[in-house]
Amino acid sequence: MQQFTHPELIRGLGPIAAISINVGNIIGTGIFLKARVMTCNVGSPWRVILVWIVAGLLALAGALTYAELTTMRPHAGAEYVITKDAYGRVWGFLNGWSQFLISRTASAAALAVGFAIFMNDLLGGKLDTVYFSTPPIFGFQIPFGHLQVVALVTIAVTTLINCAAVSVTGHVASFITILKVIMVLGVGLAAFFFQDGSMGHLWLANTGGTCEGVDVTGGGMAGFAAAMLGALWAYDGWNNISYMAGEVKHPERNLPLALIASMIIMIGLYVLVNVSYYYVMTPTDVASVSATSSVAAEAIRRVLGPVAVTLMAGVMMLASWGSLQSSILGTARIPYAMARDGVFFQSLARVSKGASVPVISLIVQAVWASVLAVSGKFDQLTDLAIFAFWLFYGMVTASVFVFRKTEPNADRPYRTWGYPVVPGLFVLVTIYLIVFTIKNAPLQSVIGLAIIASGLPVYFYFSRKNSARP
Repeated sequence: MQQFTHPELIRGLGPIAAISINVGNIIGTGIFLKARVMTCNVGSPWRVILVWIVAGLLALAGALTYAELTTMRPHAGAEYVITKDAYGRVWGFLNGWSQFLISRTASAAALAVGFAIFMNDLLGGKLDTVYFSTPPIFGFQIPFGHLQVVALVTIAVTTLINCAAVSVTGHVASFITILKVIMVLGVGLAAFFFQDGSMGHLWLANTGGTCEGVDVTGGGMAGFAAAMLGALWAYDGWNNISYMAGEVKHPERNLPLALIASMIIMIGLYVLVNVSYYYVMTPTDVASVSATSSVAAEAIRRVLGPVAVTLMAGVMMLASWGSLQSSILGTARIPYAMARDGVFFQSLARVSKGASVPVISLIVQAVWASVLAVSGKFDQLTDLAIFAFWLFYGMVTASVFVFRKTEPNADRPYRTWGYPVVPGLFVLVTIYLIVFTIKNAPLQSVIGLAIIASGLPVYFYFSRKNSARP
């Protein structure tokens, strides 16, 4: 395996920056968009609030377990490292491969295009110009115009910012996260100034809401599970700091703090905002919001009037870009860690001399995310990756049981609170969600497995290539 003599990553992230990277990645558009779908599936506001709490506690259970695992393996791309050490090199590679190929890069592409769409809303549709469209490919035409240019520029600028020293990008993440928290608090608290609002709305039920574009499950456990998927999507990113574990100062203290504190903050924020929605609107009103709008926009419109449209477009832009910044920052550490182990292109392990960040990994990631952004298929690709996401979340969490057995005397600066119940519950719910996904989307699940399996020939190629070296 190649020996590295160039600069390596440095531990430049303090506790505030570490928490900010996690919170900044979690707060996206889900909190503004999912209340309508969740109301249609479970029927009443108090059930929606219960789903947000249960989903938050589930993510917290994952965070509590990751806190032990990342302090045992405080390295760049910790999820990849943990999977590799617990189950073998091939499983570690497949985890990193699926995240780099589809999961996190497609998510970054979606965030960049979302930023462009919200900017278009803010500018009154001035970005609707299309320069050209490709010939039909499998029945689909891919347009290219102002929206795609803005998305590409957004990815490029965000990548450039993340090429700075990690301490600088940590400060950027902290500043953006503070703005996003203020923004979410503002949306939540502003609603309580609505004179016609009532806490009594929480005890009503959806009766005749249009539920435009929602595949309503009919309530019960199926409805609860469908609503949980929406809430978990909004909480996704709770593990983002694990990818940067190799750059966190005093990881034995700051990694558990970042993982656990960020989830407690997010549960409080999300519950507050959803209560505010139902204070302003009845559940039937929420269920009847147009699929092209959001519950947040409608709630703020009732409080502030027409200015709410412009305000919410700006809010959505900040939410999208903040998540994109944190996502790009963390994801680049995955191919870096794989290259360090000799199972990916060696150039991706190079670290810049001045800033000590994996610049080539950042650039390659940006190029691939840009391809996905202009393809117009990132939503479908992200859907296909849901299976891989939860499969590896479950595997990483379950590795705490593996390490407790195989490394009983290993140094554990933090031990999972509630072990074995807390990680056990997370793994069981993960299995349920995977089975639910397979049952409701068998084709997507099979394609998701195919995407994971496509990494096998790549892994064996690099393994043979590097094992042949003296």
